[in-house]
Amino acid sequence: MRIFSYVVLLLAVNINAEERHCASLTQPSKCGALSELIDVEKAAANYPNLAGVVEEPDRFKLQIIYTQVDRDQQNNPSLSYYTLGLDPERYFYPASTVKLPISLLALEWVNEPQQAEITMFSPMLTDAAFEGQSEAHTDSSAASGLPSIAHYIKKILLVSDNDGSNRLYELLGQDRLNDRLRQLGLKHTLINHRLSIPLSAEQNRQYNPIRFLRSDGSVALALPARTSQSQYVNIDNPKLGIGYMSEGALIQSPMDFSNKNRLSLQDLDGIVKRIVFPQLFIGTEQFQITEEQRAFVLRYMSMLPGESDFPHYSKEEYPDNYSKVFMFGANAQSLPAHIRIFNKTGWAYGHLIDSAYIVDLENGVEFFLSAVIYTNQNDILNDDKYETEQIGLPFLNELGNILYQHELTRAKSRQPDLSYLNKIIN
Repeated sequence: MRIFSYVVLLLAVNINAEERHCASLTQPSKCGALSELIDVEKAAANYPNLAGVVEEPDRFKLQIIYTQVDRDQQNNPSLSYYTLGLDPERYFYPASTVKLPISLLALEWVNEPQQAEITMFSPMLTDAAFEGQSEAHTDSSAASGLPSIAHYIKKILLVSDNDGSNRLYELLGQDRLNDRLRQLGLKHTLINHRLSIPLSAEQNRQYNPIRFLRSDGSVALALPARTSQSQYVNIDNPKLGIGYMSEGALIQSPMDFSNKNRLSLQDLDGIVKRIVFPQLFIGTEQFQITEEQRAFVLRYMSMLPGESDFPHYSKEEYPDNYSKVFMFGANAQSLPAHIRIFNKTGWAYGHLIDSAYIVDLENGVEFFLSAVIYTNQNDILNDDKYETEQIGLPFLNELGNILYQHELTRAKSRQPDLSYLNKIIN
């Protein structure tokens, strides 16, 4: 069934490129261009924001990966990809999406034999050793009043907490992060700085001393202050915009992102799939976490802020759709209980990114969707004049909804058995 017709001609020139990139994705049973499915002319009446953006994909630097899931008799999944504008070499600022791989790599770290005395729930006390660093010895949002790897991950996945991500970054360091990302086959990802803290490149290569405690309060493991000697930079020296604001002044030249984090949409999509369907990846490309840890991550990826007790979040400040922008972006609203979205969002510098596994437990719907859009009409960075609310969120809302409606009617040889997700969610 075709869901979105005039855009076909507009996008057809990109079909070969889309298929080329698609073929490099994880075990595709089919690869194609999203233009095979999208009929914007028919959809425009109900999805005006989507139609407006898809008509000008270059203006919005749009990239989309839509993945259909089909199941065999044993409920094993196979994947069919449909993409638009996919280019892993094209830089965009990944914002908070880097918090997902950081969280997963922290779980890997705690599983190593030398950390045998601690778990992800062990109290984790961060000290300060270098200029620009801060301590973290308590956490009032935790039931115990103490920080831990698990609690930091909860806050990251529930409300995209910056401090939680920075603490795990300080635990792992750039060397560990980037070495493991390459080993996992995530070749278009680089993590080299904390978030929302104005530190120099040198300061971001310096990491806090950290102590993990036993249940009796004694120190089970102490990590000293550490410094990376290697420098992790984007070798293509990406620059964005025509200008940017710095200390209240307009700098009339593109902003340099050479020393900024990187995470391609293809890699982000692959990370989500590694969590949901690890069996589709060879062993060396799987995160080395336990099934219990994987269930923990999936639980908090889908949990709504108001469903959490520790940490507790008010629905006024954190509505159900706080980070569930596919299908529910824009205005604050509640989510139906039968729809769960396992995702990670990010937005900064005019970029809005989301990568999600979307499930309707009542109707047997499941699909993956990843997208990035750039909504910065004046092309000036750091001026806070982005069209996130006016264009970005409504677009992702409509993109999620039109594909969800397609999934509701898409013919499948077998309905998926999604009952196993109830154990994770509840």
